[in-house]
Amino acid sequence: MQTRIILPVLVSFTVSAVLGPVMIPFLRKLKVGQTVRDDGPQSHLRKTGTPTMGGLIILTSMVLTSLLYIHEYPKIIPILFATLGFGLIGFLDDYIKVVLRRSDGLLAWQKFFLQAAVLGILLFYMDRFTQISFSMKVPFLGYYVNFGSMTVPILFFTVLGTVNGANFTDGLDGLASSVTVLIATFFTVAAIGIGSGVEPVTCAAIGALLGFLLFNVYPASVFMGDTGSLALGGFVAVTAVTMQLELFLIIVAFVYLAEVCSVILQVAWFKTSGGRRLFRMAPIHHHFEMCGWSETKIVTIFAVITTLLCMIGFWAL
Repeated sequence: MQTRIILPVLVSFTVSAVLGPVMIPFLRKLKVGQTVRDDGPQSHLRKTGTPTMGGLIILTSMVLTSLLYIHEYPKIIPILFATLGFGLIGFLDDYIKVVLRRSDGLLAWQKFFLQAAVLGILLFYMDRFTQISFSMKVPFLGYYVNFGSMTVPILFFTVLGTVNGANFTDGLDGLASSVTVLIATFFTVAAIGIGSGVEPVTCAAIGALLGFLLFNVYPASVFMGDTGSLALGGFVAVTAVTMQLELFLIIVAFVYLAEVCSVILQVAWFKTSGGRRLFRMAPIHHHFEMCGWSETKIVTIFAVITTLLCMIGFWAL
């Protein structure tokens, strides 16, 4: 247990904590600073220029640590592929926005196409070259269901929804990091309980995020950017697929779900109501911010909610 659980946390945390003071000045020197929207919360304007693309710290820590276990624990390969694949898409988006100075980054259709391509390759690999089943465990009931011909569409919807939910969650200092480290902890405990063999990579994620939080808590010295948020979404989604716990994402990753649904509802209501808004601002964490809540209060409450939902997730196992 010390080798496959405690050690990856410590190694990944150390790599992340050491990389921070090296990477942040480098990113600042490259002038890859965040551009803040003028129509958002006014308190965010002071964040303009804060280095972004800090997700490279998380990715490096997770990958270097997980590579130590890749031969003994082959089930972590799909999770690493997803983390790196979606992280690369995020890196490309960040690079276009902050280095090439094109504010839109990747166009929506380009981002969707790349995400679908990464997921398609991954599902093909898992189907042909692994023993991982695509049956899904039903929360609270304990049995597994196979959706037959609907399995692939459900997996695309689940994974891409989770990835973009994580992306929308990354809007406040420490929010995405705090929520995701709790989800990774849930998967670690569940992996030990059911013997799924993915705990080295989930523990590596815990260590990487804890190390990154040293620099990402309010006031953040660095933002993870799409490089980090898309990578974390891929990690969470494909860990769930590998463990056959996709349906549990509705519970443990509810914050992701609430964030992405708030954006969808806001856009739909705006178009159908002739320009009216359902929330003061979307994603929903900005709504609470516009209501007067501080960033630290929102992050704390969202983390507490995720903790409670993870406890319910354990109950549902």
